[in-house]
Amino acid sequence: MPQISIIDTISDPGKQGRANEDRFGYNNYSAFVLDGATGLGDRQFMDGYGSDAGWIAEFGTTRLAERLDALANPATVLRQISEEARDIFVAVAGDQPRYAWPLCSLTGLQATPTGFRWFGLGDSCLYLLHDDGQSDFVIPIPGAYEWEQHQAAKHIARVGGIGKAGVANDDPTTLEDLRRGRARQNTPDGTTWTFGIVPEAADHLVTADVPIQGGATAILCSDGIADLVALYKLYDPATLIRRAATAGLKTLVTELRHYERELDPDGLKFPRYKQSDDATAILLRLET
Repeated sequence: MPQISIIDTISDPGKQGRANEDRFGYNNYSAFVLDGATGLGDRQFMDGYGSDAGWIAEFGTTRLAERLDALANPATVLRQISEEARDIFVAVAGDQPRYAWPLCSLTGLQATPTGFRWFGLGDSCLYLLHDDGQSDFVIPIPGAYEWEQHQAAKHIARVGGIGKAGVANDDPTTLEDLRRGRARQNTPDGTTWTFGIVPEAADHLVTADVPIQGGATAILCSDGIADLVALYKLYDPATLIRRAATAGLKTLVTELRHYERELDPDGLKFPRYKQSDDATAILLRLET
């Protein structure tokens, strides 16, 4: 039976005093990271989690840990969890505009009797380093990071920086643009499917077999950690994993915060929507 072994984990909030909307989880057969999308509504509905995004990320994480064993179909499990989340959210919040619905990105690995399966929604990703030195990068939406950087650059060019609040949605024009895009998610008219309270998103879950000859080391992470590769170009997939394996995930977060808060706090060199994003990762070992 293929084995997943957890080496290290981290989940670091992007800003002190603001809820960490990322979560990670694992069991004997699977590991996963969920990145809650910062809410764009006028108020919070789900109490006790810091935000509605934090609620949906935790709701999904705890239930995946309970239900995703070696034989379960991830899409089936996620559809069931989404149905439950929808019923709970609607019972509390009632009828809300789609841009206010809680959702999150997802990346995960599952050890099955015949090998490893990756699955994902949104823009969280997998970095993989095989023991022979070959590396891979897997994301549900190819080009997602480059597209977001392009969009963030428009905001920064218009307002002169990320903004005093440290988040771009503090600007009314940018907020309206983000709301239009968020409302199209998880609809036939959109291009992005994420985990949340739309069960049909499970039909669009991206999956891939992960062939391993002997062993490999991997990182499952939210886009906050992925910025070290995709935005700051400090690492490539292989060197990111080697750095994490030798120095630990906390070192990666320290390096990330240095770029965000000291080298480019206004996003003028490295365009992004937030000065500092939540950063969550699992470093793990895969053995056949």
